[in-house]
Amino acid sequence: MQRTFAYVGCRTTRERNAQGTGISVFEVHSTGVWSHVQTLAPLVNPSFLAIHPDQKTLYTVHGDNESVSAFRIDQLTGQISPLNSQSGIGRNPVHLSFSREAAALVIAGYATGDATRIPLSDDGSLQAPQTPPIRFEGSPGPHRVEQNSSHPHHIPRYTTRERDSDWHIVPDKGLDTVSAVRWLDDGTGVVRSRHTREGAGPRHVAFHPRLPLLYVVNELHSTLTTWSFNPVSGDLEPLHTSSVIPPNHHELTRAAAIAIAADGSKLYVTNRGHDSISTIFLDGKSGYPISVEWTSAQGKCPRFLCLGPDNKSLYVANENSHLIAQFQIDESGVPKPTGRIVSTGSPVCIVFNTVDA
Repeated sequence: MQRTFAYVGCRTTRERNAQGTGISVFEVHSTGVWSHVQTLAPLVNPSFLAIHPDQKTLYTVHGDNESVSAFRIDQLTGQISPLNSQSGIGRNPVHLSFSREAAALVIAGYATGDATRIPLSDDGSLQAPQTPPIRFEGSPGPHRVEQNSSHPHHIPRYTTRERDSDWHIVPDKGLDTVSAVRWLDDGTGVVRSRHTREGAGPRHVAFHPRLPLLYVVNELHSTLTTWSFNPVSGDLEPLHTSSVIPPNHHELTRAAAIAIAADGSKLYVTNRGHDSISTIFLDGKSGYPISVEWTSAQGKCPRFLCLGPDNKSLYVANENSHLIAQFQIDESGVPKPTGRIVSTGSPVCIVFNTVDA
């Protein structure tokens, strides 16, 4: 018998007009119902979360701040307790992921335009950075407000059914670039970068499970670019760009999160402003987008979405409506609202942990 817990990150500060207080823990029952277990508060903007592969430690970056924190996970109750924190990781950290050996965290610093590697102790606690951060260089895009400098927004490690690499893929909203980054044994970094369309604002990325393709959602243009990726050399090439919003929508909107179906047949993207989920169907051979359908996000400002552990449910964190909406993915592949809503302040991230009961 197994139990599944969901951990929800949020915004908490007045500057963000936030109503969150800290990391919330829910048990996800087989019926699809979520029951509240704990809210660890107060915390400052625990805005993006990651669970160590050994399932014993939860990590969060503190958005608009300069720190990252570790929490011990109780395997019986799912509850979390503070382990330690580290500062000096770059201003406004927005995403974190693990090195291939899971012996370190890598963190994207949005405001300082860098990536920092944080070693982990055997107990999961955070050590101080031992090497300088990698800084992303280049000319900012044309948007005067949102592209004034480098703004790396995502830093997941490239892992698929075919490859388990040590490259991290970094969409840079400020420089209109996508980079592949890896750390060498001496702590120095290798960076391979390519430009996308001017003013696109690359934000988040998903990986095709079989084909050597990346899908980057471009925040400012509300588009999706398909990239080829060589996991040996780190070389990237943009191949195809298409819209993620309806052709008749001309009001302000920003693309945000992206997730890919386990079989690589479709992508899901959230649109803030249009307040929708784009279901993007992919060609089975080429992996290119072939059609799009739209579904209401059931709330305002859907900043984040993810598939559930069963790959049949989808969850959307509607930041400005202070709720998580649950969807069921039917045979058509399009998410259908179940009517189940989890009320929680300013949600911006969800991660799941399934443990033996």
